[in-house]
Amino acid sequence: MLRRQLGALEGRGGRVYDFQARDLRREEDVFRVFAERLEFPSYFGWNWDAMVDCLDDLCGEVTGGVGIAGVIHGADSLIDSDGLELFVSVLCQGAARANSDVDLDGDPLDRPAISQHFVFLLDGRDAVEFTGKVDHPDLTVVEDEGFVTVTLNPEVWFA
Repeated sequence: MLRRQLGALEGRGGRVYDFQARDLRREEDVFRVFAERLEFPSYFGWNWDAMVDCLDDLCGEVTGGVGIAGVIHGADSLIDSDGLELFVSVLCQGAARANSDVDLDGDPLDRPAISQHFVFLLDGRDAVEFTGKVDHPDLTVVEDEGFVTVTLNPEVWFA
């Protein structure tokens, strides 16, 4: 099912980026890998807020407004890393902003909503273990058929 969905995104001109979780265990590595793979602009500030901004900004330029999906392979290796919850939250914040057609004040943007999603694929550890590490009231965590999806909790973020 996931491969079919990713193929459909690519068929519409979107891009799928594969990441290896082993390369994302430290904050500085996350910034470096994402900046390189997603070709963040030169103004990227190498911090979490800047990452949210770049995730929001890049989709239209990279895919002409179609969107991206990031697939994080071996995500169970992140279970014991520091900052997993923050990393996941930042991905969700960037995706929520890209997926919206209004700005943070609720005013319409001069671009349509752009599809942006991140998927965490687990190799062998129990999904409950992973979801337990990112379980936070700000996030909605769902495990389905060996992969985990996380979104911002609308009751917290959009109330």
